[in-house]
Amino acid sequence: MGGKRHRRCGRRVVVPGVTSALAAPAYAGIPLTHRKYASSLAIVTGHEDPKKPGSRVDWERLAESVDTIVVLMGVKTLKKIVDGLMRGGRDPGTAIAIIERGTTADQRVTAGTLRDILQKAEERGVKPPAVIVIGDIVRLREEVSWFRK
Repeated sequence: MGGKRHRRCGRRVVVPGVTSALAAPAYAGIPLTHRKYASSLAIVTGHEDPKKPGSRVDWERLAESVDTIVVLMGVKTLKKIVDGLMRGGRDPGTAIAIIERGTTADQRVTAGTLRDILQKAEERGVKPPAVIVIGDIVRLREEVSWFRK
């Protein structure tokens, strides 16, 4: 049985078969949908194969087509993601969280808005692996987060 043990409770923190797109936000106290705040969800990659002819992710179109966007492998392309979403009409005040090393005892969350996340990520030295959650649902983290309690 693999996975690290959580330093506080001693339980294993890796759940086989559950994608990091769902597990990391849940562990960080971020529900991906909520009847009051977010009814739709998209999971996309932030790092496509560079050999592909063109990107299949249209950030401008995605900006207003779903409530919550989860980005896998997007740390290195964060500026492109943020710029594309704002060009597409997503409010610069939209909440965003970057969850590094999700579901491990070393998990760290950097939260902000589309307007300030690039600066915050640079200041904190955010590095992969990380899951990025974009949408006002991120604001529920303060209420729901059980990991920090």
